[in-house]
Amino acid sequence: MARTDIFLKVVVEHEEEESPSRLAEEICRRLEKLYGVRYAEVSSMVRQGAEET
Repeated sequence: MARTDIFLKVVVEHEEEESPSRLAEEICRRLEKLYGVRYAEVSSMVRQGAEET
């Protein structure tokens, strides 16, 4: 069976009090559960400044 690595960039808007690492862990868990992903990991996170409107 073939194995392929897929790299994604995901941008998430969240409340200040929400932990970005916790959100990332949840995304990984859902990928593994919903899509039969063998392994999902977060390789890095970059926090962006709040946009002014």
